[in-house]
Amino acid sequence: MPEQIARDTLLGGTLDPEPGEVLLAEFRADRAAYWRGHLVMAALGGILAGAVLVAMDNPSPWVGPVGAVLALLVRGWYMASEALGLRWQLTDRRLIIPGGRAFRLADIVQVRPFLGDVQVVTRQGDKHLIKYQPAATAAAIDRARGQTA
Repeated sequence: MPEQIARDTLLGGTLDPEPGEVLLAEFRADRAAYWRGHLVMAALGGILAGAVLVAMDNPSPWVGPVGAVLALLVRGWYMASEALGLRWQLTDRRLIIPGGRAFRLADIVQVRPFLGDVQVVTRQGDKHLIKYQPAATAAAIDRARGQTA
């Protein structure tokens, strides 16, 4: 009988709010932003693959863009459940991130929208990317930071 493969616990852990801590917002990946990002990657990958095949004088350069688009669509479908299942929680004290980790709002030094995601930088130099988010997510974190400053 084959050995059972244990699920990776890196992103599987959860962390509940502390007593008296108020949940202000919960951020989950936006499905439309997820697929839009994959569409952009597919378009860029297709252009690059086609250009390389044309530069190599390949008699069928159309294969590159078709292959790139199909590969990225399969990747998007395969990774969707993981990427869309991540949950970030913003409380009045902390930002709780996937994997059961958290950091205090007072430790956040910068929050900014970054190519359809939101980048959070902490005082310790850690950088976290909240993927597939609107710019409103950065504004919500900044508002919460203002309440604790």
